[in-house]
Amino acid sequence: MACENAMRGYPVWPHVPVYDAVIFCDLHAEPTWVYEQADFARRLCERAGIPFYTLDMDLYGDFISKFGKSRIASVPFWTIGEDGKKGRMPRQCTYEYKIKMIERFVRRNLLGYRPYERTLSLDIHAHQMHMGIMFEERHRAKPSKLKLFVNRYPLVEMGWTRPMCYAYNREVLGIQTRASCCLFCPFHTDYFYQHIEVHEPSCYACARRIDELVESRQAKPPLKSKLFLSKSLKRLRDLTTEDCQDAQTFLYYDRTVWSGF
Repeated sequence: MACENAMRGYPVWPHVPVYDAVIFCDLHAEPTWVYEQADFARRLCERAGIPFYTLDMDLYGDFISKFGKSRIASVPFWTIGEDGKKGRMPRQCTYEYKIKMIERFVRRNLLGYRPYERTLSLDIHAHQMHMGIMFEERHRAKPSKLKLFVNRYPLVEMGWTRPMCYAYNREVLGIQTRASCCLFCPFHTDYFYQHIEVHEPSCYACARRIDELVESRQAKPPLKSKLFLSKSLKRLRDLTTEDCQDAQTFLYYDRTVWSGF
């Protein structure tokens, strides 16, 4: 929408400004379609004259090397305790590997701050970070914890849902989009893992490696609970066809479309 505003020269979408920067954080653990969509966005930004940046944030590599050995940002794994009580780990990965890193990039690369330099009063809450959370996810639309930014959620403000975003992307831009979420995000459905096992085996191997890592290593600090990627509290290797009937879909005209979750 920002690109459309820029290329047409007037605000087709008043809730969306022409951005000073569009930033994609590469966690090294996304389905193929996410990288295709990011590349599409990059090329669109080039046409519109909007700077597009990719930040190399290797959450996957860090997790493989550090889990059970040193501190690593908490991923919201599903848990089950020795008493059978079910739960979920805190979610720190988005903040530490995306939001916080975007702030550091903006401070150093766009605003010219040196490491650990004090934020000037004129920059405190003087910049906006716009995130593409959709209307049905509005419970995630929270104020910023960072000094630089005020958070904005244009799609929430506009009341746009995932089906509406899909229709816009397909009909205006000519691209069929799916959800962006890393391979070992526990919020995936079991169907997601079945899908990538068949269609993206290298991606499935990454997810299996993480699932088996949290099975074989004890978290640090130690936990009494077992950790799982699957909401079914099963190892990915043990998921059955019956477990994988939970695909998230929506209707596009008279056709059922899988969201990517």
